[in-house]
Amino acid sequence: MKTGRVTMRDVAARANVSKTAVSLAFNDSSRLSESTLQHILATASEMGYAQDPAARMLRTRRTNSLGLLLPQQLDRVLENPYYSQFLQGVGQTCNQEGYTLLLAPPLRGSMLKSIPYAAVDGFIVSGLEYDRGEVSALRQRGIPFVLVDSEEHEGVASVEIDDAAGMETLVRHLLDLGHRQIGIAALETGDEGPWESWRGPVLRRMQGAVAALRAGGIDVDAPGIHVVQVACTREGGKSAFDELWSAPERPTAIVAFSDVIALGVLDAAKQAGVAVPADLSVTGFDDLTEAQWSQPSLTTVRQPIASKGRLAAEFLVEAIAADEGAVTRRQHRLHTTLLVRESAAAPRPA
Repeated sequence: MKTGRVTMRDVAARANVSKTAVSLAFNDSSRLSESTLQHILATASEMGYAQDPAARMLRTRRTNSLGLLLPQQLDRVLENPYYSQFLQGVGQTCNQEGYTLLLAPPLRGSMLKSIPYAAVDGFIVSGLEYDRGEVSALRQRGIPFVLVDSEEHEGVASVEIDDAAGMETLVRHLLDLGHRQIGIAALETGDEGPWESWRGPVLRRMQGAVAALRAGGIDVDAPGIHVVQVACTREGGKSAFDELWSAPERPTAIVAFSDVIALGVLDAAKQAGVAVPADLSVTGFDDLTEAQWSQPSLTTVRQPIASKGRLAAEFLVEAIAADEGAVTRRQHRLHTTLLVRESAAAPRPA
């Protein structure tokens, strides 16, 4: 009795068909009659036959897998609920189009090193600027890719949101409430220079905040405005609160560039006995599920996170399926919505 892996030849012998017919059943079934196809598939199932994925990849030059190129290690990424919602959207497209998904975090500290080891048909590139080495490597290798939360570039598929407009609307709301001493907890950029040198969504959100302040007659360098950069984690939010609340002029409102940071600010404020929003207003950006159920519920900017992931995956599938040189580089900018909840109110009278 034969033991070990069942081969295509074994299935052909049991089904009394050629090896070519078995191959067609799994790779080009339209060339077989329905009765022959069902007979081969039933025999293969009975014998426990499964195609060798490595052999199929070599033959078709396809993996039927999409890659998500991540800017941080998996433990750090999965700490942020934003990615759970983003992956839901990507997963919808993968399920519909018959693709698996590979998460590709930095390899030995380098995103560039992880690209050659990822057996995928294309990449969704999350949160990287276009001129980074990783994007150049993908172009040189001819690997289809879609940028998410980057910058629009001619001839490059991308999905992003209107960060500036969303943040400008939020800060205008705080100004309308009467806030003039505002702390800004920006996402960590690694850039110690002025905010004008920042890149991507962080720059666009800062531009929106600055536009709102200037429209209200306030300069971003005014004594009552303080800007800090923190990690996009709840711990980062706690650090932001500690630094901003210890400033000579305490803010009456803290604008966090993500809900995760804002939730950390709420944690730290509660621990310090600071009442929100009576003593301090707190706002976020994303509208994560927890934002609605936090105490108090979080005033924030909603971005369609799952839709962003779904569109990015759709664009990538289109790029993979298109003939080389005929790819339509689709670009899409999604809108945001201000959600006014309980965590922001007028400041306490001086």
